[in-house]
Amino acid sequence: MKRPVSVALFLMLLPASAGAADPVAKLHWYGQSAFRIDGPPVVYIDPFKLPDGLPKADIILITHDHFDHCSPADVAKIRSAKTVVIGPAEVAVKLPAPVETIMPGQVQDLQGVTIRAVPAYNIGKPYHPRKDGKVGYVVTVGGVTYYHAGDTDLIPEMAGLAPDVALLPIGGTYTMTAEEAARAARSIKPKVAVPMHYGSVVGSDADGDRFAKLLDGSGISVVVMRRE
Repeated sequence: MKRPVSVALFLMLLPASAGAADPVAKLHWYGQSAFRIDGPPVVYIDPFKLPDGLPKADIILITHDHFDHCSPADVAKIRSAKTVVIGPAEVAVKLPAPVETIMPGQVQDLQGVTIRAVPAYNIGKPYHPRKDGKVGYVVTVGGVTYYHAGDTDLIPEMAGLAPDVALLPIGGTYTMTAEEAARAARSIKPKVAVPMHYGSVVGSDADGDRFAKLLDGSGISVVVMRRE
């Protein structure tokens, strides 16, 4: 069983009203933007380069169609006949049916999980145009609300989302840098921020440390997780 590593010293500074004492206790990171949330139900987001033998998914959420987010081989590893796959329309053409399509602003309630799709796009970069309808997700599982930002820059729609946990890309090039992601975290106002999308395709492990240090004194706890 993994334990997350906290570079910013996750000191359990969360208020008692936060619900779970440790809001990342049921969160697993597999590198890049791939996460599993153990509810129940079991929710995967952007599965990519998953190890063998993982629990089957009840719900799989895909943010967009790029290979490191929408991986048919990885979806197949964790998909069963009962798994519900959700993503924007561009995802549905890459994965075997059925795939339930979702657009920014839409909300679904499924198996006790509230799923809200939110915009994810670049500003001044060509990789994730706003017009494509790529998404991030605000997902409430087991009383904990997670914001998975997808591949995005710092955008106005982030302001005040205030989830328990914000999963933020920090690798630069295609997404925010660590510095931009730290500014985004201050705008989002999560209790806990977890960096992602670094140390593999783009970015280095040092970006996670830098992101944590940039949020020192912000009141936001930072958990830099180990890849499983």
